Amino acid sequence: MLPTKTLLLRGDDTHAYRDPAVYYKDGIYRLYMTLVETESDGGVYMYIAESRSTDLIDWTAPKKLTVRDQSKNFSSPGNIVCHDGRYIMCYQSYCREHGEKFGNENCRVFFSESRDLETWSEPYPVRLKGGKSISELGRMIDPYLIYDRQNGLWNCFYKQNGISRSVSRDLVGWEYLGSCDGGENVSIIEADGLYHMFHSPSNGIGHRISVDLCHWKELDTLYFGQKNWQWARGRLTAGAVVKVDDLYLMFFHGTGPENEDVIFDTHACIGLAWSHDLVRWEWRE
Repeated sequence: MLPTKTLLLRGDDTHAYRDPAVYYKDGIYRLYMTLVETESDGGVYMYIAESRSTDLIDWTAPKKLTVRDQSKNFSSPGNIVCHDGRYIMCYQSYCREHGEKFGNENCRVFFSESRDLETWSEPYPVRLKGGKSISELGRMIDPYLIYDRQNGLWNCFYKQNGISRSVSRDLVGWEYLGSCDGGENVSIIEADGLYHMFHSPSNGIGHRISVDLCHWKELDTLYFGQKNWQWARGRLTAGAVVKVDDLYLMFFHGTGPENEDVIFDTHACIGLAWSHDLVRWEWRE
């Protein structure tokens, strides 16, 4: 059965829902996201939050999974992978402890682990550049993990100097391989012998393909029904794709009617589009 709803979670003057990631298991869609809250004194705090659904229509109230701390602001869950009997979630810190609008140079990539998708470990930073210490890594955000079956390596893509890439055999020791041009919020899915990457330029969702996770061919940029959606008129971005049965589901966030230069911390909404082939997409107006 096809989904019947595109606008899943609506932001407002004090809440924004951004950067979706979804894990589907045992009939439950677990939607992880950045929850941005503006408090009564104007202070802005960011969290990873989780909402659940069994039908893609009705969703539970988002539950915060991380701490209230502007020097951490854990956010932008990339995805969840299963490795060695445990689930691993990758995400960022988005440090704004001095009142910055955007995350400062202390932003890093973090992992948490779980055995049951219910209880998560404390966040721990990931040394994505081999022997370099955490303090030497530079600003990095928006991680995403994918396993390459051809060489048995985990790949972590993240936003730094375009799109950077590091590899590991065990998700512990990492080697930095370099970077390429590209936007934020990378999401990658394998289909019919190709890797499909979705990433975020200034507006819309870029789509590129590769056979090796290294050399990429750019395809079209996706905008879905943005021109008709006031809630996403300013920016449509952060597409995250999962496959359930024979259907690809892309969760994304939209901001509107102004763009994120105006309303970065408020009003962002989570939306959904779907496809059978990763090329032709459907949605509800």
